[in-house]
Formats: sequence, C-alpha cells, structure tokens
Amino acid sequence: MLHPKKVGTLPVEGSDEEKQTNEIKIAAPMLDAITIKGRTITADALLTQREFAKYLVEDRQANYHFTVKGNQPLLFEDIDFYFSKQPKENACFTQTGYGEHGRIETRKIWTTTLLNKYLNFPYVEQVFRIERESINKKTGKQSVETIYGVTSAPKEKDNPEQVLNDNRGHWAVESCHYIIDWNYDEDRGRIRTGFGPENVTRLRRFAIGLLKTKNKKESIPADLNILIVK
Repeated sequence: MLHPKKVGTLPVEGSDEEKQTNEIKIAAPMLDAITIKGRTITADALLTQREFAKYLVEDRQANYHFTVKGNQPLLFEDIDFYFSKQPKENACFTQTGYGEHGRIETRKIWTTTLLNKYLNFPYVEQVFRIERESINKKTGKQSVETIYGVTSAPKEKDNPEQVLNDNRGHWAVESCHYIIDWNYDEDRGRIRTGFGPENVTRLRRFAIGLLKTKNKKESIPADLNILIVK
C-alpha cells in the first residue's frame, strides 16, 4: 500500500489561508524560527538537496549531515564506487552495543575528504559510509545495512565517532516519526482545528514513550496492534 509523502502547511502571502506542501519545501521555513548557527542539522535522503544545503551553510551558518540514496543517483554512484574500492577492514571507528528487542548492533564508519572537490554537491567536507550489523540474540538472525552520506562539518570539528553518533541520533528520532506516520497514519489525519493536531501528536508520542518503558519484548507496532485489536 502506497502512502503519500509527508506534508506540511505554509502561509499564503496576503491571505489568512494556508497551502499544503511537501517536506522539502517546509524544512527551511520551519528552521527559520530557531537558532541553528554552529549546529549540525541531520536529514534523511528526501532532504538531500543542493538548495537546502546552501540554505543551511550560507544563510544560517550551520552544518548539514545528509543521507545519500537513489534520489541523488550520480552522487550515490560516485560515493558507492569510491568505497567499493576501499578495504572494508580499515574502518575509522567501530561501536558495538545493545539495540532494541534483544539485538546486538555493531556500527562501523569510514570517512574520507578525497571526494570533497569532486562531488557535485555544495560545501562537502566529509563523505561517509556506515555499516550497521544486527544480530538477534534469540533467533541468531543477522542483517547488514549500508548507508552513505555527506556532511559539511569539517574533520577538525566532527571526527568519525561524532559523525556516527550524529547519524545514530537522527535515526533514533526518525524511528518515532516512522511509528507516528505509519502506525497512526498521521499524515492523513482529519484533526485540523485549533491546537487539535498538536495535542493529538503529543498524546501519541506519550503513548509510544509509555509503551517503550513498559514492554521490552515486543516492537512498538506490535504493541499498538494489540491495543487496537483488544
């Protein structure tokens, strides 16, 4: 089943009305309201856009940390080609710990500055490859995920460990958004009056946080399905 892209609203100039727009167009106006100078803004592949990168670095004096996927095919191919020629055993930093639901996770990162001037993307200071290996302690099932990305944070500011932590922190937040978007289907919610949307989102986030503290065996989506069925 296909789900629509995430959307937001922007004011219409000279009118009290609002227009609906997608996540790309809403990102910069949302950041206009807060101070981000000197900070690193993380974003998934949808927002890996040249204009958004220029907005962060030129207009707001911030840094970006972007994931690179198929929506930027040339950028993805260049990064993939470079790292495919590099020895995988020479990771810059390795981190092992326990994830959710009894998983052991090993995260490795490789970074380089050799592509900075080659890539057709503004203000690149580091290019990175992250490999996440997950082992389910109960079943023994293993999975490996590879992620590519670019950041405008120079190596002197963000070493490989920090770049990896930025990425991990982003997906910790993203997982909460994913549950709200897909399990609650919030994008298609019809609550639009007053503070209704904000209040309902707060209640949903509270419910997710409560489930995370009470049940360590099942996934949050599984818990939600149990609650809905019963």
